[in-house]
Amino acid sequence: MTKILGISAFYHDSAAAIIIDGKIIAAAQEERFSRKKHDPKYPYNAIEFVLNFAKVKLSEIDHIVFFEKPFLKFERILETYVAMAPRGFLQFSKAMPSWLREKLFQKKMLFNLLKKNDINFNEISKISFSEHHLSHAASAFFPSPFEEAIVLTADGVGEWATTTVAVGKKNSLKIKKEIHFPHSLGLLYSAFTYYTGFKVNSGEYKLMGLAPYGDPKYIDLIQKNLIHIKDDGSFRLNQDYFNYTTGLSMTNKKFHNLFGQNPRDSKKDKITQFHMDIASSIQKVTEDIMIKICRSLRKEFNIPNLCLAGGVALNCVANGKILKEKIFENIWIQPAAGDAGGSLGAALAFWYLELNKDREVTNKDRMNGSYLGPSFGNEEIKNKLNNLGAKFEILEEDVLIEKTADDLSKGNAVGWFQGRMEFGPRALGGRSILGDPRSSIMQKNLNLKVKYRESFRPFAPSILRDNVNDWFELNEDSPYMLLVANIKKEKQKQMTEDEKKLFGIEKLNIKRSEIPAVTHVDYSARIQTVSSDTNKKYYDLIKKFKDKTNCPVIVNTSFNVRGEPIVNTPEDAFNCFMGTELDNLVIGNCYLIKKYQNPALKKDYTKNFELD
Repeated sequence: MTKILGISAFYHDSAAAIIIDGKIIAAAQEERFSRKKHDPKYPYNAIEFVLNFAKVKLSEIDHIVFFEKPFLKFERILETYVAMAPRGFLQFSKAMPSWLREKLFQKKMLFNLLKKNDINFNEISKISFSEHHLSHAASAFFPSPFEEAIVLTADGVGEWATTTVAVGKKNSLKIKKEIHFPHSLGLLYSAFTYYTGFKVNSGEYKLMGLAPYGDPKYIDLIQKNLIHIKDDGSFRLNQDYFNYTTGLSMTNKKFHNLFGQNPRDSKKDKITQFHMDIASSIQKVTEDIMIKICRSLRKEFNIPNLCLAGGVALNCVANGKILKEKIFENIWIQPAAGDAGGSLGAALAFWYLELNKDREVTNKDRMNGSYLGPSFGNEEIKNKLNNLGAKFEILEEDVLIEKTADDLSKGNAVGWFQGRMEFGPRALGGRSILGDPRSSIMQKNLNLKVKYRESFRPFAPSILRDNVNDWFELNEDSPYMLLVANIKKEKQKQMTEDEKKLFGIEKLNIKRSEIPAVTHVDYSARIQTVSSDTNKKYYDLIKKFKDKTNCPVIVNTSFNVRGEPIVNTPEDAFNCFMGTELDNLVIGNCYLIKKYQNPALKKDYTKNFELD
């Protein structure tokens, strides 16, 4: 048995993954254990979890693979500073000490850190390094259901590459083309994230959520000044407008003058129509570039399957547009598309590319629904809840499903904690907050009373796979909530002339469809299809809700408040339940009602986590 541990760390979203004989056994992000969102530190807890889950000691692991190459990264940083000198000296002087002290000698540093997990680990030769974008590409191709595929990765930056094209066939994966730093679609999008007042490397999905409220009126300005796009989708950024190569911010004065405003200060400045229009414009530019790249790749390689990874692959609106254009016959996106997934990709790349192992292809992906994290047995949950002073009933599964479906149909907000935790940024019915999509106030209530976040943020529908095409312009599997599609015309409610005149966020409260809580302002939704073979309990719940309401859809959002990582343990779930206006908590076979809990256990959750 060959046991491989993959690690990603030291930038953002540290994670660990373990594969045994090529089979994905477990994977988790460090943030879920440390409770610090996007935690970049050495993933001690995530490594402990995957080792314990696989029942192996670190000293019994055959290979440990880090997701990128520190020397290549150092070369890029050094060359960038030399090329830009004397600009950027401040950033250079801040970055160098940690590189010279630690990061450059990462093998030795990793070796010392790994000893914390197992004092008996003493073979430094077991540690090797993958390339950042190869890790992304491997995470997308090797678990996919395709024998052959084009693999497109795009993010901020790895070592030098920011966008790569690879071709995967059976057990081989070869990178064919790259776009290099400082030209980066991820960094362009992040520059606008920063400009609209959201946090880089965490607020990009807010920019995407804001885009439908605006008009893309700045497209020409962006394309004439900031980015030159070729017919094949390759691009160059005009560095005169950016500050990320030499400064400590993303954009500069010239950028601000181009759009006529300084960056929004999230503490003082409200979101205005200007910010919505900016969001709409950069979203459209991103979609157009991704579509151009995909058209060109399909033409050049004539391969019908596409795999996606890298942070840009989390832009589910762009993914939905690629699907809608029917450029490829099939698309598969790695659910942990960001840097966390690099830990899994690094391990898989080693297994197939270094050890040259055969790859068996089936018509299903190998991600196990992305339920790769910790789980808790009913006895353990019961003991933990008793220790916390919770009041709960233990119910048979069919009664539990019946009661929860009934609660949802009455408009209750339900915390749902079942099975293994999800790997990647999306809650997929393991650690979810659920609601009734037919309610016109559910979106606003969940945002403001439960999640404590901006009211414009959309929620996703979880829908039975068999019914997806009855409700949405989609007839594909979308198990990982990474595709956006429009709601069917016959389910839509068209706006009146007066409603069409409303601006921006004012449009939020207009009922757009039969399921308004999951219908975005542009009639789209980020869809999760649910099948009984990957998550039977969740499937059964939605089916029971359908029996009661004739609606095969429920609202699904991640079980956390704004700024908090998704809950991981029963304690996390109970604390979140008591700190928010959730009505019910269903955790394993334990069923809790808020009004019966001891009010002294209530938490002030609004200030617990740093806002992202």
